[in-house]
Amino acid sequence: MYMDEEKVGESTVEETEPEEEALIEEAEEEPEETLEEAEEEEAEEAEYDWLPEGVEVVEERVYTVPLWKVIRYKKGLHRAKRAAKFLRDFVSRHMKNPNVKISPEVNEVIWSRGIRNPPRRIKVKVIRTSEEEIWVLKHE
Repeated sequence: MYMDEEKVGESTVEETEPEEEALIEEAEEEPEETLEEAEEEEAEEAEYDWLPEGVEVVEERVYTVPLWKVIRYKKGLHRAKRAAKFLRDFVSRHMKNPNVKISPEVNEVIWSRGIRNPPRRIKVKVIRTSEEEIWVLKHE
């Protein structure tokens, strides 16, 4: 299709009222939070929503715990139980606090293959709360 000769030279400019221009300029000047920042804040709040009110996360670390060091010396029917105890001792030693609580998800990972075959190593996230409790959580 060919363009009309009359429309080729014309340019259209929309005229806006001064009030609308002021609103547009204000909207352009104010930097809004990006969608990513808002999602990160919501994720942080939702991540520890299971903690009681007033309890805050003070410190957070990620460890790879070598469970093979313990299970190689134990007989078959004691390995998973000993691995859970070693995990508790390992976290207690590294966080310098004996008040360690293991989450059910981590416990299920240790016991997932039965009492005789716990995993050789496990990656966990360890948090210290404001009440000096240490929680061992599954690392994603």
